[in-house]
Amino acid sequence: MDFLGAHSPEMLPGNRKLPEGVIEAPHGTTIVAATFPGGVVLAGDRRATMGNMIAQRDIEKVFPADEYSAVGIAGTAGLAVEMVKLFQLELEHFEKVEGTTLSLEGKANRLSTMIRSNLGMAMQGLAVVPLFAGYDEAKEKGRIFSYDVTGGRSEEHGYAATGSGSIFARGSMKKLFRPDLTEEQATTLVVQALYDAADDDSATGGPDLYRHIYPIVTVITDEGFRRLTDDESQELARTVTNRRLEQPDGPRAALL
Repeated sequence: MDFLGAHSPEMLPGNRKLPEGVIEAPHGTTIVAATFPGGVVLAGDRRATMGNMIAQRDIEKVFPADEYSAVGIAGTAGLAVEMVKLFQLELEHFEKVEGTTLSLEGKANRLSTMIRSNLGMAMQGLAVVPLFAGYDEAKEKGRIFSYDVTGGRSEEHGYAATGSGSIFARGSMKKLFRPDLTEEQATTLVVQALYDAADDDSATGGPDLYRHIYPIVTVITDEGFRRLTDDESQELARTVTNRRLEQPDGPRAALL
């Protein structure tokens, strides 16, 4: 970003001129994350919308940033993917130049700066609001960071969601989250949350059993970033869907 800003600032995503009038661009939602002892889970649905139309049913919204962190994108899909690629390149460049990886806090701060540089686009309706999660090697735990369109950064504790279906996903996780979740329970939790979001938000896509399109679920621990295989995601989605046959509104939080 510094190199482009000095030599070709017009190539930065936030400095590009837009045509006049209303722009219809694919938007991606919803991203959720939850921590568990030893790591963090980051997941996203697969639907992209353009106004009231479904632009794409199998878009990918969760990407590894480096070995120990990942980004889930919500907002204008094209700009978000480009921002993630630039973020990945920045982290790789830092590691090669400095000979060490940037701290998780530093990564979160750098992403904040990149989002702020897109503020001009955001004011014209092309906002990018990601969710950043990773394993903090210094603190030996998973951490989650959320952002607003101005680049404001907040650390979330336990769980978080962003995107149009975030209010429903967050409500679902609020009732089901526990600090002592296992990795398997955490992955089930985020899929439950995405299911609830899709149930009430038309821009969020639930598991599509007929087209074999399932949420992207990633796990980040001290062993690094891992994306669940298609078979694992399918089994997880089918388990959640089968449970909904018995309880259409989802599992209930345990009463004390």
